[in-house]
Amino acid sequence: MRADSVRRVLRLGACTTLAAGLVAVGLTTAPAFAETEPETDQLWITAPYDPNLPLGIDGGTPLTRTLDVRLNHDNDHVAVTDGRLTVDASGLAGVAEITWPDNCTPSGATAVCEVSEVPVTGNTGGEVHLKVRAADGAAVGARGRITFKATATAGLAGTLTAHRDSTTVTVASGPDLGITAGGAIEHVLPGSTQTLPFTVTNYGNETAHGFTIRVMASYAVRYVNRYDTCVYTTSSGDGYAPTAFADCTFDQDLAPGASFELPEPLRVALTGHALQERVDIWAQPVDATDLGGYDDYVVLSIGADNTADFSVTGAAVTGAAGETVTASLTFKNNGPGWLGNLGSGDPVAAVRLIVPPGTTVTGVPEGCGPRTLSGSYYPNRTGAPRYDCALPYWVLENTERSFAFKLRIDTVVPSATGEVSIHPPFGEFRHDPDLTNNTAVLTVN
Repeated sequence: MRADSVRRVLRLGACTTLAAGLVAVGLTTAPAFAETEPETDQLWITAPYDPNLPLGIDGGTPLTRTLDVRLNHDNDHVAVTDGRLTVDASGLAGVAEITWPDNCTPSGATAVCEVSEVPVTGNTGGEVHLKVRAADGAAVGARGRITFKATATAGLAGTLTAHRDSTTVTVASGPDLGITAGGAIEHVLPGSTQTLPFTVTNYGNETAHGFTIRVMASYAVRYVNRYDTCVYTTSSGDGYAPTAFADCTFDQDLAPGASFELPEPLRVALTGHALQERVDIWAQPVDATDLGGYDDYVVLSIGADNTADFSVTGAAVTGAAGETVTASLTFKNNGPGWLGNLGSGDPVAAVRLIVPPGTTVTGVPEGCGPRTLSGSYYPNRTGAPRYDCALPYWVLENTERSFAFKLRIDTVVPSATGEVSIHPPFGEFRHDPDLTNNTAVLTVN
């Protein structure tokens, strides 16, 4: 079986790719919504992005590709059922032929496909598997378009309608490398060794005359076995999470339908700092363009039974009315685990300051944003009643970072206190064994 394609995900294949994928995100925990609030849910269509359809091997029948079109919705408090995906394949005329699965009812070049239960985004299921191949006589470079629309029922929320989507298929010829590997590994111990076998298969219609494999391991992962055909490097960790690379070149042919495995399965060791690790693997033909584009890349996640104790420290400052003082608030990861949101790029946490009464913030450290007390938008950078300071998307087992605020003492209020706390971007700190040190105070006078 061909490996499932990776859909429009943030790849960590290169530091520059990661940098391009990271976006600024809000740090306030999203509220839970009741099912009676229909405006809080949305139905989505996710279709493959511009897939290629290979011609036949040695002039034979064109190869068939499975295009997985998925329905998802946002709100896990709402049960969404009776999904109806309408597929219009009229734009494939003369370019490609489509075979409808059993859950689709065709009418000419259009079909309505049923998805009985629509999963929340990020969960499995909700797919319609369309089998498509190049039409007989179609030439390399011919293009055709499939369009999609969908509706579903969301209980009391009524009918959800997805934004329309489409995908363009292109007739092509060449090698198409895909990787198959095991699934996620969970509940392993720091210090343990894990075996990660994988297979590279050529699903294209032409031979790959040599190919490369790149392996990228997160900070707490070490390569146990090393291969003569690989070059091993590590990143510095300046601006991006420290990473270990293995770049391997194999000077051999991989014919259509043939598979390759390493002489000895890849083995990795977890250090004592392991927590949420991952190993990224992708393959590319040498001197040729890979036709697949997505199944040549896999992410193997490794979850270690470990903790990372986050803490925050406040400050005590004094001054007379009219004076400006500096208060440094400090975040620290006491370990033993490190933490990196390597897939989403979300900050690992936000340090929050509730400003003490009688004072005004006149100097804001980099990375800190003004908020109202409830977390809403505040128009001015200084003078806000609350500040949220974003940490990077990763912290090592001993990371410590301070945020120095300048406060003008407007009125002397004896023992005026402001709250200092740390918060995850979403949900809870599941890795933190001690929540008592997640809050502190800033005392003025």
